[in-house]
Amino acid sequence: MLTTLRRQAATGLRLLIVFTVLCGIAYPLAVWGVSRIPGLAGRAEGSVITQNGTAVGSTLIGVDPVPADPAADPYFHTRPSASSDGVLGPADTSTSGGSNKAGDSTVLLDTVSQRRALIAQREGVAPDAVPTDAVTASASGLDPDISPQYAALQVGRVARVTGLPVGEVERLVAQATEGRILGFLGEPTVDVTELNAAVAAAPTRG
Repeated sequence: MLTTLRRQAATGLRLLIVFTVLCGIAYPLAVWGVSRIPGLAGRAEGSVITQNGTAVGSTLIGVDPVPADPAADPYFHTRPSASSDGVLGPADTSTSGGSNKAGDSTVLLDTVSQRRALIAQREGVAPDAVPTDAVTASASGLDPDISPQYAALQVGRVARVTGLPVGEVERLVAQATEGRILGFLGEPTVDVTELNAAVAAAPTRG
């Protein structure tokens, strides 16, 4: 019996050593090595956007910017977040998630209506010109992507406030736009965090 126990203990110890080496050393090193491959390193480190050597955000997280003067708002805005304290406003990045309200919820419908009116006023357009993604929160509440239609709606205001030519702002929007995955999955999107960083770095006129 003691011989059997010793044999089993030795087998267990060998397995422990083997799997410790494989799972605790080899696999983490392999993952780390793959993350150092050119083209993947940036994503492995969080897809951080830097300006002048300083991190200014991540292309994976959308944070709705708050202008110092709401009457002179130079930013593109993300989708609203269910974690925001108000109808519109910055998300609480310490939490994520949707509102979990049903599509026929009176509270949700009222909130969407208020968002539509506020965005229409901000952009100087009719309420029915405001696209759906501008007034509905994403599942995470931290989605950095908006539709090209919502980006186009904001081009005129951003150009006017920043002094950039409309054509230049449209070019920056195009740079921050990603097409359908594999050419047919999903819809084109515009990364607001990347776009705002590009707008802030662009030389203004006026």
